Amino acid sequence: MTVPPVELELAADFPRATRDEWRKLVLGVLRKSGVAGEDASPDEAEDLIATSTYEGISIRPLYDAADGAALAPTGLPGLAPFVRGTRPQGANTDGWDVRALHSHPDAGLTAQAVLADLENGVSSLWLRLGPAGLPLDGLAAILKDVYLDLAPVVLDAGPLTADAAAAFLALADARGVPASQVSGVLGADPLGLAARAGTAPDFTAVRALAPRVAAEYPRLRTLVVDARAYHDAGGSDAEELGASIATGVAYLRELTAAGLSVDDALGQLEFRYAASADQFLTIAKLRAARRLWARVAEVCGAPAQVRAQRQHAVTSAAMMSRRDPWVNMLRTTVACFAAGVGGADAVTVLPFDSRLGLPDDFSRRIARNTQTLLQEESSLIRVVDPAGGSWYVETLTDQLAAAAWAIFTEIERAGGIAATLADGSLRARLDATWTARADALAHRRDPLTGVSEFPNLGETLPAREPAPSAEPAGTGAAAGTGGGGLPVITYDQDYEALRARSDAHTAATGARPVVFLATIGSVSAFTGRSTFAANLFQAGGLATPDAGPGTDPAAITAAFTASGAKVACLCSADKVYAEWAAPVAEALRAAGAERIWLAGKAGARAETDAAAGVTGYVFAGCNAVEVLSTTLAAVGVA
Repeated sequence: MTVPPVELELAADFPRATRDEWRKLVLGVLRKSGVAGEDASPDEAEDLIATSTYEGISIRPLYDAADGAALAPTGLPGLAPFVRGTRPQGANTDGWDVRALHSHPDAGLTAQAVLADLENGVSSLWLRLGPAGLPLDGLAAILKDVYLDLAPVVLDAGPLTADAAAAFLALADARGVPASQVSGVLGADPLGLAARAGTAPDFTAVRALAPRVAAEYPRLRTLVVDARAYHDAGGSDAEELGASIATGVAYLRELTAAGLSVDDALGQLEFRYAASADQFLTIAKLRAARRLWARVAEVCGAPAQVRAQRQHAVTSAAMMSRRDPWVNMLRTTVACFAAGVGGADAVTVLPFDSRLGLPDDFSRRIARNTQTLLQEESSLIRVVDPAGGSWYVETLTDQLAAAAWAIFTEIERAGGIAATLADGSLRARLDATWTARADALAHRRDPLTGVSEFPNLGETLPAREPAPSAEPAGTGAAAGTGGGGLPVITYDQDYEALRARSDAHTAATGARPVVFLATIGSVSAFTGRSTFAANLFQAGGLATPDAGPGTDPAAITAAFTASGAKVACLCSADKVYAEWAAPVAEALRAAGAERIWLAGKAGARAETDAAAGVTGYVFAGCNAVEVLSTTLAAVGVA
């Protein structure tokens, strides 16, 4: 007897929830919290809690199948437009290419590090050559024990690209490696170099190399479109994408003018993108990039099978912090996860200590093992297109692609990527985005763990050998470049400057600058705001001793005097402030406090507080950088 299968309906015993019912419930919460007024309608609920990216894309709190109805087709994995990846099986066979960056100027040490990487999970090498990295004449020693027919090699030599390429190809020939087996990327990127250095692009090496490589080396590519220059200048993901597509189009024009077919020209390019800790934007960026490039290739007349974009994702250098560098392990893990889910062909995880100098064996091991763990232990490579079917990711991919295409076409209308770099218009766009991002960082809407949030004043940073300067030759103002090359920013730079001021003061005086926390009332009354204030002021390198529980102005003032502080911050609950803020502030001012902050917003107490000596307020959403800079000046830190 055959028993018919029973269909399992999840949540079958519960009434079906609708989006409108969810909106009503959300609106009720928003009204209670004061975010929405009584006249707000349920239709406004999603907009009230939506956020916006630096491209202006609205990120809503909920997505469902209705959001996917109007989206452009994504195709199937391995098929144009390659939104869902360039291989039908995804990363299932052997995972993505684990690519390790090496730039230590000692060729002997680098040779050992290269072998250690290849023996422990790395599948390709990325070598930075020249004054900012490895010696060009040490290339043979570095690759002495590397099987060049098995391990792809990616060169990054900037203005020395032609010399580096010649040395690498000569080395492969001398070792008898068949041209058909030499793989990697020669790293020519004249527009990327021009963007960073503020010079005019020079295509001489490309015109000489590309035809030879296309004819003789089927597994080798000549050019890399390194879009990280725009990310590292503070640009948005759409700006990074738009500039990369414009650069790719410029390279196609150069290659076809040099005699290559469109198909061969497409095969000479690899695209390099930054992967950040914003995992969903990173996933969407890589998916959108493949869609955009497939469209370019289609318009150029290329057949579907050669329209796929080859992608190399590198964990963002801009997001890496110098303080509490251990947190960088978490940032790069999230970024690597996003790169893998987004379908990158190759991924590089920067070592967690890269902001401190040259990485050591431990940090290189953690960088490569991060990828191994995600691929093998987390089973990430066993799922084809893990993000497929997520209405949020699909919608974000669609919106990001549209925003990037608009930027790309704007660049093209202005004369192309070289023209917009030369006239400064692209720089102005990136500067505007960085200004908005810096403001969000200053107000801690974009928090940096270990830097702007939960800093560790007592940490001892790991000692690392200084890295050679990565500044490209020619960086600075140059005629016709719109004021020089693109800046290289880091998200922590304003906080790092404040910490550096505090550290210099500490080294010169033997004591860390202090902000005294005038805690008023019981522990339960002041702990919330005293914890907030300590977290804020320590982000600027300021020590934060407190008065402990109590309401006696004389006792609080005595503790203030004993601390040696010149600045104080009142910390307690609003009910306690109503009775004790004014007398405590007056006592502190009489004891010599040059500035008195109050933890909380001004509200109706503003006049009374000001009369008592309160000179400002610190609260969630205040400009932390401005508060810290003002405070350091008040305590005498230059």
